[in-house]
Amino acid sequence: MAQRCAVTGKGVQVGHNVSHANNKTKRRFLPNLQTTRLFSEVLGRIRLRLSAAAIRTIEHKGGLDAFLRDASERKLSAELRRLKRRVEAASARQLGS
Repeated sequence: MAQRCAVTGKGVQVGHNVSHANNKTKRRFLPNLQTTRLFSEVLGRIRLRLSAAAIRTIEHKGGLDAFLRDASERKLSAELRRLKRRVEAASARQLGS
């Protein structure tokens, strides 16, 4: 499983552990990824792997549907673009019914 956030694009970074003697050894900085279930008003529960910052952003924007509606397609990952199209299609079906 990729260590990358679907919303922010945060991924693994590399750097050094630096000892008191200034010895440097390689290390990895992992993003704070959480597997979360978000509620979409038209699709129900959606499971995504997001960073903690992305979860806060989605909640700040008013939920998953509002976040996807306001986000431009260019700034979304391929996974979220597909999800945005699913949400738009489902909401159009609800309005048509």
